[in-house]
Amino acid sequence: MPRGLFITLEGLDGSGKTTQIKRLAAWMQKRSLDPVITRQPGGTATGDRIRALLLDSGSTPLASMTEMALMFADRAQAIAEVIEPALAAGRTVLCDRFTDSTEAYQGGGRELGSQRVLDLHRLVCGDLKPDLTLLLLPSLDSSLARARHRNERTVAQTGKDENRFETEQGEFFKRVWEKYKEIATREPNRVVLIEGNLSIDEVHEQIVEAVSERLIATSRIT
Repeated sequence: MPRGLFITLEGLDGSGKTTQIKRLAAWMQKRSLDPVITRQPGGTATGDRIRALLLDSGSTPLASMTEMALMFADRAQAIAEVIEPALAAGRTVLCDRFTDSTEAYQGGGRELGSQRVLDLHRLVCGDLKPDLTLLLLPSLDSSLARARHRNERTVAQTGKDENRFETEQGEFFKRVWEKYKEIATREPNRVVLIEGNLSIDEVHEQIVEAVSERLIATSRIT
């Protein structure tokens, strides 16, 4: 059985990843493709506990290296429990964030540098890389405004607080945004950059175009 396709969506919080991954999954299902959808951090019982620690703004302050190590602990579990079994079974995996997020947020935002992240990825993740990464990069101000509004609404509705990163200052997010751009420039064959304050439909159209090309190239659709 051919190995499955591994597709990741990346971008700042508020970039529209969650909406787009749902729309992409629905588009694939209409074409008799049944993707496995997961997210990081989270996606497993262990990962959800790590996510709560990492994202809750009430968490005890975490050292930057602790934060990065927890991200990779979550990722290792997700690979072993969800991603690798699905790929081995020939399924397409749609993952909301992967190691590019760690390189952007911890490598760039926390200023730990890319090399530490990439070294850990090789060691902990067996250097597993997505076949295709869709990087959503609306303007920095737009992303942050949407993320903070969404999180405030979520807290009001559910009491669940995942705002720890949104409490950071503008310079942190500027470094994250710039690191994402650096990754896209470094890996143009893997990363499709969808940039600018586009509508939901416009972003979806670009995503479908990129995914269709990859599916055709790998003979998954004609």
